[in-house]
Parts: sequence; structure tokens; C-alpha cells
Amino acid sequence: MEIFSKRDFASELVFQATRSSGPGGQNVNKVSSKVELRFSLWRSALLDEQEMAIIAEKLANKINKEGELVLVAQTDRSQLKNKEKVIEKFYHFLEKALIPPKKRYKTKPTKASVEKRLESKRVKSTIKSIRKGFEL
Repeated sequence: MEIFSKRDFASELVFQATRSSGPGGQNVNKVSSKVELRFSLWRSALLDEQEMAIIAEKLANKINKEGELVLVAQTDRSQLKNKEKVIEKFYHFLEKALIPPKKRYKTKPTKASVEKRLESKRVKSTIKSIRKGFEL
């Protein structure tokens, strides 16, 4: 959470609790322990336009048509624990989305790897040429 440790999104997060399908036996039918977090990406005052665009692109499968990032937690029986988990998940997703990708440097194959590849091609070739000689 290095990137977002200075930003507090608490005022922009909307939570909704519903009945969970997770563990809990009869408790599942009575208690709303599943927590759904909604974050309106385009209305956020804490993100700049560039960050919004990057998040929208990388987390597109978690953003609905209204432009809300929707995350769910239902692993625990406690609503409070699920709320903590979904907040942790939210910060993790934002942080991961905004990490710039590493630049890829082109490398040449080593002489040994080229030789190994060519040798395996020669072996396959001889096996196939031997097969051609036989008629069934």
C-alpha cells in the first residue's frame, strides 16, 4: 500500500451487506455477512485522469456499466472481517493496477541453445526420413 498510504478513499467507498453463500450453516440464512464494495471511479476526487484511465483499462472486468469498481468478500462469517478483507482487496487492486510494467529488454539466444535446437531438429528429421523408407 505504498502508493495509496497517503490517500484515504473511505469517504468514496460505498458498502452493502447481503446474505452470504459462504460458511456458517443456519447462520447464513439469517445474517448478512457478505460485503460488497462499490467505488465510483470517474467521480473520485483522489485520482487524476491518467490514473483513472489506467485503472479502467486494467480492471475493466471488475467495473460495471455505471463506472463503479465492484468488489465482494464473503469468506468469513463476520460482516466486519469481510469488510476489512474487501477494503484490503480494494487497495491491493488499485496498487497493482498502477504499478508500471517493467520494460522488456530483447535478448539473443545463447550459442548453446541455438546448437541444441538445431541438433533436435536434425534428430527429428532423421527419424522421419527413416519412417518414409518403410511401407506397410
